[in-house]
Parts: sequence; structure tokens; C-alpha cells
Amino acid sequence: MAGIYIHIPFCKQKCHYCNFYTVISQKYRDGFVPAILKELEQRKDYLEEKNIHTVYFGGGTPSVLSVKEIGQIIDKIDQLFHLKEDAEITLEANPDDLDINKLRELKSETRINRLSMGVQSFDDKDLQYLNRVHTGTQALKSIENALAEGFNNMTIDLIYGIPTLTNAQWKKNLDTFFNFGLPHLSSYALTVEPKTVLNTLIAKNKMQAVREDQTVQHFEILLEKTRQRDFVHYEISNFAKEGFYSKHNSIYWLGGHYLGIGPSAHSFNGISRQWNVANMKQYVEFEKTGTTVLEKEILTKDQQFNEYVMTSIRTSWGCDVEHIRNVFGPDYESYLRKNILPFVDDGRAQQKGNIFRLTDKGKLHADGIASALFKG
Repeated sequence: MAGIYIHIPFCKQKCHYCNFYTVISQKYRDGFVPAILKELEQRKDYLEEKNIHTVYFGGGTPSVLSVKEIGQIIDKIDQLFHLKEDAEITLEANPDDLDINKLRELKSETRINRLSMGVQSFDDKDLQYLNRVHTGTQALKSIENALAEGFNNMTIDLIYGIPTLTNAQWKKNLDTFFNFGLPHLSSYALTVEPKTVLNTLIAKNKMQAVREDQTVQHFEILLEKTRQRDFVHYEISNFAKEGFYSKHNSIYWLGGHYLGIGPSAHSFNGISRQWNVANMKQYVEFEKTGTTVLEKEILTKDQQFNEYVMTSIRTSWGCDVEHIRNVFGPDYESYLRKNILPFVDDGRAQQKGNIFRLTDKGKLHADGIASALFKG
């Protein structure tokens, strides 16, 4: 499968924990969608005539775009690529952007068939800590309205490990999600990234620090409650009912090819990786100025191996040593077997046939385990 990712960097305000490329200024807003359409035209050959199975509007806050603009971008993709009739087309959205009228227009006037709503918490104390724009009440209402308008294929984001989030409230957040009957949940541990507002505020003792023991407790609660509801933990941060896995994100995790459009967006076609400049002015004016908006690297064999290990080890499908042998050769298979053995011995990984997977204990250390398995 192949997919297209559209990065919409505009936000009403910057969340304290966010380290993605986003902009609050609307200075280049008018020229942004025309630049997206122009880049799609220029990059139409990157995926080499592959059918497009997914389109994902991410951000930032893609729901700040008008319904007309969203439709223009989808129409342009349909003109330039082989967009499958049943393609999964996802829009990330903030609850405060999704009133009943916008939801109705999205349903009737675009091909958006999946929503990813950035709820993060249903408790206002947590939302204030994170510096989110919406309230818990708005989140509840937006989900109700989306379901009423027929957006049944919907996921929400919930963050755990927030210092203001008690175990009881975390359980309540999860129960609220389950009570809506939604088929998919993305749940992330709050991570304090360098150069974020949250990192600065914690360093100045103006915000409570994130505690590892609290994060571990929340993760254990998450695993227990999703299993009770028969959700499949198919990727470190993603849980779904059978048949409702994110097709777009699965392209990333299963080594598929994808084209990234927009400032800071990344692309991958198996042998090369490309990424766009994280600069709105340069991106919007690239056609007029003739400046280059992307950088590219050809992946070495070691890098391709590392890419496979990094993505596969995070999933329920696991890391397949037979695939490694067939694609990279027996030396790489031996290398993986040797280096993953300590994690099997200490209970953070397990082997079943040719597949190595992380245990619940190992999932807490996925990034560290992956980096320990890298070659080169």
C-alpha cells in the first residue's frame, strides 16, 4: 500500500508539550493551499504510479482549513494519483473546530471518511496543563456530533502520564472513550521534549514534572482496560477493534511507501527518505523564488535494516527474521538474533517461530530496544 500525508501546520495556540513544526501566525495562510496543490503536482511521480490507499491530513491542526480547501486538496490528489475508490481519508481535528455544521459539510462535501480527534483528556485540569484550546465539555459534544453525522470510523487521542491526571481520572477517561463505542484509540505517554515550553516550565519549577512511576501505572491501566474490551494493541500507542486499524499509519509501520506534502513533511519510498523544509515562508514562496524545499538521502543497507527494525518492533506483527534474511541477507539475520537475545532473556521480548515481539514490559522501552538493535 501507499499513502499521502498532508501537513497542515497552523494552530490557534501552541500546546506546551508539542515539538512538531507548527505556526500560530496566519501571515502565509492565503498562499498555503495553493503551495500544497503545486507541490502535489511537482511530486506526482515519487510513488511511481502506485495506487494510493490512504490520505492523511495531519498537523498542526488540519481542521482549521475550510471544507472547501480540504475538498480542493483531495480533488487534486484524485486528479494526479490513482486514489482508490475506497481509500481511507483521515482528518485530524481539534474538538473546538468541529461544530455540527462543519461536520455536516465534511460528510456531504468531501471524501473524508475517518476522523482523528485530539481530545487528550476529558478533564479540564489536564487540558490546562497541556495548554489545549478546548474544554472537556467541548470534546464530549464534538464526539457526539461526529457520531450523529455518521463518522463512525473515528479515533481519539488520549495522553497519560500528565502530572494532574490521577489514576481514577485516567480510568474515567478510558471509560468515557469506551462508552462512545469508538473503534480506535491512540494513547501516548506525555514526553517532555527538549526545546518545548513544557520542558522550560518544568526546568523553572513553574509546572509539575512528569513522573515515570505514574506513567508506568497509567500504561498498565491502559493495557488492562483495552484488553477487557477486546481491543488489539497493534502498535505501541494504538489500540483498535479488529478491522479498524489505521491503514495510513500501518503503511509506516509495515514498510510501505508514502509521500509527505507540506512544510516539514517526510516521504519514504523504500530506498530514499525526503523531508521538506520546516519554514512556512520558504515553503509558500518556493515556486516564486525557485528555492529548494526538500532534502533527500539515499538509505544505505544498514539504514534500511534499521528502518525495518524500528518500525516492526513497535507492532503486534513483530520483527520477522525470515524477512530480514530474504531482504538483507543471513548476516543481518544473525546480527538481529544475537542482539535481541538479551531482551528475550530479561523478559522484554519474546520469540514465536520467526517473529520477535515486545512483551508488555518491553513496550515501555520500545525506543531503547530498537536503537540497541540498530546496525552501523
